[in-house]
Amino acid sequence: MNRNDRAIARFTMVGHATFHVYELTIPLFVVIWLDVFDVSPAILGTVVAVGYGLVGVGALPSGILADRYGSRRLVVLSMLGMGAGFALVGLAPSVHVLAVALVLWGGAASLYHPAGLSLITRGSSQQGTVLAYHGVAGNVGTAFGPLIAAIALTVLDWRVVAFLFVLPALLGVLAAYGLSFDETAGVDAADATFDGGSSERDRRGEFVELFEQTKLLFVGGFVLVFAIAMLAGTYYRGVFTFLPDVLADLPVFEPVEVAGETLEPSQYAYAGLLLLGAGGQYVGGKVSDARSPEWAITGAFVALIVVSLLFPIAANAGLVATLVACGALGFFVYLEAPIHQALIGKYARADVHGLSFGYTYLGVFGIGAAGASIAGITLTYGGTTLLFLVLAIFPAVGLGLAGWLVVRRR
Repeated sequence: MNRNDRAIARFTMVGHATFHVYELTIPLFVVIWLDVFDVSPAILGTVVAVGYGLVGVGALPSGILADRYGSRRLVVLSMLGMGAGFALVGLAPSVHVLAVALVLWGGAASLYHPAGLSLITRGSSQQGTVLAYHGVAGNVGTAFGPLIAAIALTVLDWRVVAFLFVLPALLGVLAAYGLSFDETAGVDAADATFDGGSSERDRRGEFVELFEQTKLLFVGGFVLVFAIAMLAGTYYRGVFTFLPDVLADLPVFEPVEVAGETLEPSQYAYAGLLLLGAGGQYVGGKVSDARSPEWAITGAFVALIVVSLLFPIAANAGLVATLVACGALGFFVYLEAPIHQALIGKYARADVHGLSFGYTYLGVFGIGAAGASIAGITLTYGGTTLLFLVLAIFPAVGLGLAGWLVVRRR
């Protein structure tokens, strides 16, 4: 990587790690909120889905703003807003206020992915490699956020832990301000320029332009890429929202008492599988540079189908089989992410990468947030085996679409 690529990698790694520190720490709190607020998984799953859904709903305006103003300011604002959302989580006296706090968090979190990913695809020369490092940083945040939360929740009240989680956002902002880079170094200057939101532009003309750009995006291969990302997002949210609760119910992860404190082995297994996802992110990004992303996404979906179908069996086959299944789940879920991000960069013009990622993450985190509600309802009325059978449907459909992309490419 050149100097600009390294600076962009570091900046987006900070933003991505901050996003995921919060995102998958929330499911650890879900286990506590079920008791504190005395609600069913179906109700709480829907509440959490609203917050997660905002991550997708806000992605489209974030993408538009990234195309117009650039990415730096949006990434910094995203980190500050996520910290504020968790501060309100710590104050929530009821599930209703909790919902408001998660909406604030989700709105701020929505700014990150379209801004950060369009920065990578427009500003870096080795997109797959930068996406790989970007993904690894996300998984480091994903793993250490829940790990730190699991340890802290053992000795501290959950509200205190929520307040402590304001710190990652503040530290992320401080780290990001020390980096400088060219946001459009990876493309021709004429293909990606920022107008600063000039007041001279006719507002009606802007909407017409947005409509025309949208029409151009949703033709050809991008439609398939959008659908693939949406299916992956639904699977991702469905798997991880209640996974700590699923693991906690397994006999191999019975609570143990150490020095007078009760430890939950399931929480550490959860953090461990998320850390293994860093390897998946790195491999997925490298494969995107080395092979066609169309073939790579096909292999990723095959792996997810197999893991989903085998997970309930492995979870009842002893500790070793359970840990292997957890590791495979973490690795292959995250293997897919940089691959579909590379596909987006390939199937959209450089000047609308922000818009393309906006629409994509509207699908991934907005429509995909339904996965949390699907998972909650399935667990409430069907149990763990049915949950994984239902979730396997999403990569199965994705596999069909990926095959279509491979055929179109020939």
